Amino acid sequence: MDNLKVVIIGAGMGGLATGIALRQVGYSVEIYDKVSELRPAGAGISVWSNGVKVLNRLGLGKEIARIGGVIDRTVYYSHTGEKLTDFSLQPLIDRVGQRPYPVARTDLQKMLLDANAIENVQLNSTCVAIEQDAHSVTAIFANGRKATGDVLVAADGAHSIIRNYVLGYDLKRRYVGYVNWNGLISASENLAPKNSWVIYVGEHKRASMMPVGGDRFYFFFDVPLPKGTVSTDYRSELTSFFTGWADPVQTLIRCLDPLKTNRLEIHDIEPLQTLVRNRVALLGDAGHSTAPDLGQGGCQAMEDALVLATYLQTTNISVEDALKRYEAARKERVADIVLKARKRADMIHGKDPQKTQQWYEELKHEDGTDIINAISNTILAGPLH
Repeated sequence: MDNLKVVIIGAGMGGLATGIALRQVGYSVEIYDKVSELRPAGAGISVWSNGVKVLNRLGLGKEIARIGGVIDRTVYYSHTGEKLTDFSLQPLIDRVGQRPYPVARTDLQKMLLDANAIENVQLNSTCVAIEQDAHSVTAIFANGRKATGDVLVAADGAHSIIRNYVLGYDLKRRYVGYVNWNGLISASENLAPKNSWVIYVGEHKRASMMPVGGDRFYFFFDVPLPKGTVSTDYRSELTSFFTGWADPVQTLIRCLDPLKTNRLEIHDIEPLQTLVRNRVALLGDAGHSTAPDLGQGGCQAMEDALVLATYLQTTNISVEDALKRYEAARKERVADIVLKARKRADMIHGKDPQKTQQWYEELKHEDGTDIINAISNTILAGPLH
């Protein structure tokens, strides 16, 4: 379809990637976001090979390689510092045809913004309602402004307002069961090798570091906790939760900047039966908010962007037909990711303590084969094999 005008609500990873993909096929794109300043949620993100392949397709391959960290190995330790497994990621790269790149979210967002041209992103625009007829769709903003186009992409995140409009009911997010602290810290060999993704596991908790660009580590901690806990002193909180853990974990807690550390209660949503309503399409977290335990949240948003652009470009029956094809191509894929991530979150965080203990034991005998197979299968089930 030629000369479409697309309105995108949300200037996160999914919205910005969609903007690039749609402009590249010749469409007019306007991007709106409710915030007054674009600041990414979370400090870092693992962009696995399926997400990198989409960025390659969008012409951003050199850029993501420049800002991403190089991980050659994955290492698991017990919480007391016993090495459980240590394996090369080269077999994964060989199998899927692309290296993964962990990256600081700010760097990724800047890369996507630069590729969109920042003047095309309009801030302070809170979408409060959608109207559509047989020929167009209109976003109505809190300040009374309107934006009308042929297609509206709802990339407005896990707390999406537009999702309820598409579904016809109010969907509540589901607490996965754990709290995650994350941030960035200067890379140092007394924390972890600079080319390795290091994960400490034990007591149903995790502490992890992975390299990102700028000679930094992206770190995170996970602790299963009831919903609604609060903290004002993250360092003291982490010190108490990780008492007795290995020296690098203690060093990380001492060195992190509490004011630049995020604390999140992790939620997901139930897999949706529909991702579109006529001329409106849900994309990214708005359509499939997932626990981060597979590292696939951002990657799925990028896959969405590519598939949506492909169907709009290659289907000439109608916009509605193209969006239905997008929905059919994505619905099972993203549902599978949400459920697999949920299952993995439960296993890691002691939902069934016996299963978690069994996983710790299995890691002692893991040579990387099973983990690489699982990651490869996830990556290769996407649109770019």
